[in-house]
Amino acid sequence: MDDSLQKVRQFNRAVTQRIGVLTDNYLGRGRPLGESRLAFEVGRDGADVRELRKRLSLDSGYLSRLLRSLEAQGLLATKPAPDDARVRRVSLTRKGLRELALLDQRSQALAQSLLAPLGATQRERLVTAMSEVERFLSASAVSISPADPAGSEIRACIASYLRELDARFENGFEAARGPSADPDEFVPPRGVMLLARLDGEAVGCGGIKTIGTGIGEIKRMWVAPSARGLGIAQRLLDALERHAAELGFRRVRLDTNRTLVEARALYLRNGYREIAAYNENPYADHWLEKSLQGSRRGTARF
Repeated sequence: MDDSLQKVRQFNRAVTQRIGVLTDNYLGRGRPLGESRLAFEVGRDGADVRELRKRLSLDSGYLSRLLRSLEAQGLLATKPAPDDARVRRVSLTRKGLRELALLDQRSQALAQSLLAPLGATQRERLVTAMSEVERFLSASAVSISPADPAGSEIRACIASYLRELDARFENGFEAARGPSADPDEFVPPRGVMLLARLDGEAVGCGGIKTIGTGIGEIKRMWVAPSARGLGIAQRLLDALERHAAELGFRRVRLDTNRTLVEARALYLRNGYREIAAYNENPYADHWLEKSLQGSRRGTARF
């Protein structure tokens, strides 16, 4: 077995044993971790069932069983949402709120028990390592796949992208003044639009379209501020280049503004080189190109 896989499994075993998730008595309250975690997620303000399902990545059947168990214990109630009877709203009862306060106290005590035996330096290193592990686990949970360029998720990402450009550029940004980026330009075989998701939420996008024989152009590359630092931009770029090769592009081009220093640095370290202006984009200060070695012609496999 690969050593890295063995270490991941060993880490999983150590953590699950140390924090007590192997029993049906998590935090000494006579129920498994899943039920306690669900109570935490419902919280003092309540939550919609579909939001809980998305947030915890649970299938409908398992979530329903957890909800029924907590309802039977008198800890929560499920009712139609006041503004939409089709939406089921979960809230903690008075007993549930008291239980939540006790769970919170015991969770704090568990965290303290992990840190207390360690010296100051060890505690600092452990907390830093935990933050790093959490960050990389989030990164590994990101999925990137082709999406409908006219779909609501892509439209929302692009709207956020355009607002950010408008805020960052010295004289603002008007999409209509730049090169076209119509949804139909990103439909195979003319191009493709990719969407990055984290925990069911759209957190980034990027597209490539045809601008000439064997030449594609990358457009609308964006990552949500909340998801930056997870390597999503690099993964989007890698995926766009793979799709570009499958679409038969021999070269990929793009333009960028001088204020987008992070984007330009990303492209340069991935082998893009500065070229002469190939369009009349009034917002562009740099034009770049990359040759796709070993590109494969034909229809992309999505």
